[in-house]
Amino acid sequence: MPALRVLALVKQIPAFETMALGPDGRLVRDGLPLEMSAYCRRAVAKSVDLVQQFGGEVVVATLGPPSAEDVLREAIAYGTDHDVAIQAIHVCGPEFAGSDTLATAKALVATVSTLEAAGGPFDLILCGRNSVDADTGQVGPELAQLLDRPFATGVKTLEVRPEPAFGALVADVGCELDDTWQDATVVLPAVLSTAERLIDPCKIQDPEVWATVDAATIRRLGAADLGPGPWGAAGSPTTVGEVRFESVERVGQVLEGPLADQVATAIAFLADRGALVPGSLHSTVDETVPAPAVAADDSDAPTVAVLIEPDRERLGGELLGAAARLAGEIGGRVVAFGSWPLDPAPLAAQGADEIVAVRGVIAGEDVADALTAWLRTPVATVWAVLAGSTSWGREVTSRTAAALDAGLTGDAVGLAVDDGRLLAWKPAFGGSLVAAVRSSSPVQLVTVRSGVLPLPRPRARDGAATPAVHTIDSSPRGRVVTRDFRREDDSSLLTAEMVVGVGKGVDPERYGELDGLRSLLGAELGATRKVTDNGWLPRARQIGITGHTISPRLYVALGMSGKFNHLVGVRSAGTILAVNTDPEAPVFAAADLGIVARWDDAVPELERQLRVFRDRHG
Repeated sequence: MPALRVLALVKQIPAFETMALGPDGRLVRDGLPLEMSAYCRRAVAKSVDLVQQFGGEVVVATLGPPSAEDVLREAIAYGTDHDVAIQAIHVCGPEFAGSDTLATAKALVATVSTLEAAGGPFDLILCGRNSVDADTGQVGPELAQLLDRPFATGVKTLEVRPEPAFGALVADVGCELDDTWQDATVVLPAVLSTAERLIDPCKIQDPEVWATVDAATIRRLGAADLGPGPWGAAGSPTTVGEVRFESVERVGQVLEGPLADQVATAIAFLADRGALVPGSLHSTVDETVPAPAVAADDSDAPTVAVLIEPDRERLGGELLGAAARLAGEIGGRVVAFGSWPLDPAPLAAQGADEIVAVRGVIAGEDVADALTAWLRTPVATVWAVLAGSTSWGREVTSRTAAALDAGLTGDAVGLAVDDGRLLAWKPAFGGSLVAAVRSSSPVQLVTVRSGVLPLPRPRARDGAATPAVHTIDSSPRGRVVTRDFRREDDSSLLTAEMVVGVGKGVDPERYGELDGLRSLLGAELGATRKVTDNGWLPRARQIGITGHTISPRLYVALGMSGKFNHLVGVRSAGTILAVNTDPEAPVFAAADLGIVARWDDAVPELERQLRVFRDRHG
């Protein structure tokens, strides 16, 4: 087994454990300490672990302001503790200010090229799955595209070995992908993004230890070292405009008195707010998919393309409905693009005027190659591409954006047409603020969170002709070979209208005691990070900064203290009911109503009184 050369890419962000919302609902940012992003800590630790196993070299690099040197010092100190010398690279300079993800990826590609020219190729480039302050997950796949290397995301298990069949080193990886799990073999050299549970994080948080790191061990690269650019804002196809804080007003009432009285008050409160009324926040809205704005065969009309992900029918319907609305505003048409087979009838009812199906491939990089080639054809005239903010959707759109030098807005929660261009509202800092993002490129790409767009009623076909289906034949590159792909969990958490969330204070052996309440509410089960860290529930049910963001009609919080990291994941909930024994518990400050009691006393009483309520009101 040859020695490995590994590059870990890290980012400095505000320390989320210290974040809180002020009385005005705004994020308190003044004086926040800075730290290495949680996922990046795994990238550094795994790089050191691999070199401990096989020998070789670890390089850690960051692109950031002068303060970002601290994360490099911490990484070097971690390596020293594990008898691994780390070479640190700080890419820094005012020229890089305002970099979007693609400009960041380009700067990192130039950095990689500079380092590889001097020291040889990297076998592995490890980065965090996403940065928890922005949650895009785009830099990794954009970097892979620009370097022409395979990519895998959400890596939770990683073993490197030689593979004679490929004539190269390979990485056997297990990947957490939203609510699914993938076992795959990736041919090296490759870019991998790390999951939170891949390995214990690198952490040496004592600044006095960082101060002992020899400054000469940190190499600084500026714009002049990387080439002519353009860098920073000048090289960014997306720009951020208006920023607004998403203030969420919560009632914040903490109840007192006998438990039965508290529960009676709570149920009356929930009923008055409509929190117990059947019908999802994400249910079909009272409108129909707009009729086509132009003739289906009008290839000169601007096209809104929708990337259809296998086994994500609901998400596809949300995107197609949005695309039909946007197409109506610009006098355009909608094309559904995805892997063969695609059923024309339901796609047409949801808004597709034409279908493009790619035969022979399903892997992210292969679909991205096909999408890129199609977008480059004159017949496409594509105005925008919409995709889901899933692992697969992010890889396909990130690779496509990098190949086309196009703007990509990630994780959008709202779309609009503004002066003939696409405006996407993107959340940041756990959803505490949203920013208006625009792209300057001819083709505008955006990924959209599942469940944030309405699902209109299907368009009636009334005997209309079935939309044309065009096929593209493609062949897989075979650099990422899937050995197993399975759904990790059968939860519909992302679109659930009722969710019961459990923290560490609920014994996992007693989760069955929640079944009656969940059945009455029709609720999914969600969890805090500590619950999933302990393996009590799958990560597919984790809510918060490093889990899912959800928007249920009602969220019931049980057995949790109320940390910011978790509660930002339910900021968009219609109503939050919390149960805790401590009337001063932080969770009550983020809730509309608080019951002061043990969860195992409150749940049976809630169940009993809800049954009475349902019997009376149907």
